[in-house]
Amino acid sequence: MKATIEDKVQTRIPTKHGEFILHYYSNSLDDKEHVAFVKGDIAGKDDVPVRIHSECFTGDVLGSRRCDCGAQLDMALDIINQAGLGILIYLRQEGRGIGLLKKLQAYNLQDQGLDTVDANIKLGHLADERQYDIAALMLNDLQVHSIALITNNPQKIDELTKLGIVVSDRIPIETHIHHDNLGYLRTKVERMRHLLKMPDKDKK
Repeated sequence: MKATIEDKVQTRIPTKHGEFILHYYSNSLDDKEHVAFVKGDIAGKDDVPVRIHSECFTGDVLGSRRCDCGAQLDMALDIINQAGLGILIYLRQEGRGIGLLKKLQAYNLQDQGLDTVDANIKLGHLADERQYDIAALMLNDLQVHSIALITNNPQKIDELTKLGIVVSDRIPIETHIHHDNLGYLRTKVERMRHLLKMPDKDKK
């Protein structure tokens, strides 16, 4: 069955990054509450700045320093605000798609020495189980012609392109590297092809 979505509610949300319109989407794939946070008139536009952000309760809400998710969320909204238009799609794909419980279990495995990839695999999951079908449907519904994707992840560009989204450019989103997230970010670079500038002493 082909996936479908419906833009159920739109409401104005003023933030420290300016005013946005929050679009609440229902969908036929899951019962999760995926949303699009839209700034400006983006319909029919090319090169629209877009961040597709997967939910991270620990980083986005609690400010965990184990990852760069919360910092990336804030930076992406700032990039969109500075551009005067753009979209942040917030997908409920906690823990790269494995859910909050398994992500927390993976954290404990990481504290025992595994990296993020091996921790997921030990729990019986893939390194990354996220999907972008709903994000592509949202972008089509919002009628953007092409996007400048705010990401360091080439796989995300590949997946969206396969789904028919024209990714005309990539906007890097590099946050502060510190002791608590260094191993996490190194794994992103060395095992998941993320485009990040790591400190020279940490390169192999």
